[in-house]
Amino acid sequence: MTMTDAVGRIQQIQSTLTMLAAPARSAAGATSPVGSKAAGSAAAAGPTPAPPATAELFADALAGVTAPVAPDSPATVPGVVPVPVPASGDAARLIEAARSYEGIPYVWGGTDPATGLDCSGFVQRAYADIGIQLPRVTWDQMNAGTHVPSLAEAQPGDLLFSHDGGHVSMYLGGGKAIDAPQPGQTVAVRDMWETDANITTIRRILPAAPAGSASVAPAALPSAASTGTPGSADAAYAAQAAFLASMAR
Repeated sequence: MTMTDAVGRIQQIQSTLTMLAAPARSAAGATSPVGSKAAGSAAAAGPTPAPPATAELFADALAGVTAPVAPDSPATVPGVVPVPVPASGDAARLIEAARSYEGIPYVWGGTDPATGLDCSGFVQRAYADIGIQLPRVTWDQMNAGTHVPSLAEAQPGDLLFSHDGGHVSMYLGGGKAIDAPQPGQTVAVRDMWETDANITTIRRILPAAPAGSASVAPAALPSAASTGTPGSADAAYAAQAAFLASMAR
């Protein structure tokens, strides 16, 4: 449940309480002189069914307001860019590692997320998180792995080198890539501007693996809270949402 959902539910509960107070006011008005004639007619016609107890109305309304809601999909969560799900377990872990650095500022020559990353430092770090070591700079990284002839044959996790090897990004599939772009910007998923015409080379680093198996043992990713990366804000946001959701129940 997102923060918006939790706040919305609390507002619904408040509205429900306001509506439940209306029958009590209406019953009080029925005993006033203005309503005495109507009350006498109703008595002559016979007893009418008693309205449901206020507690029952509140319980029913509260149950409807707090009914479980399916978790948001990546396509509906604000601020989350949807990307295709890789078929390879290695690629899935790699992309998860790469996206853990979203929001880290670009710093030329940077290799430490605490201070900033450049394009080659970013991909080197993401691959290291799943146990694969890459050279430090793009011109050496361009010789790693195997060559992929074109974007049509590229797979999630492949590295896209452009500007004669001066820049590297990671292909995610579906027209998306992730990189540390330039000073003043941060690591982020974006629409691809790379084409076969402006790509210097595409390199596949991930080793081939039999279908349904993983060729690289998963490495434990540092938690956002322990590293102090922007993901720590997501943890705080989730905690606030959980607190508000518990109040709404």
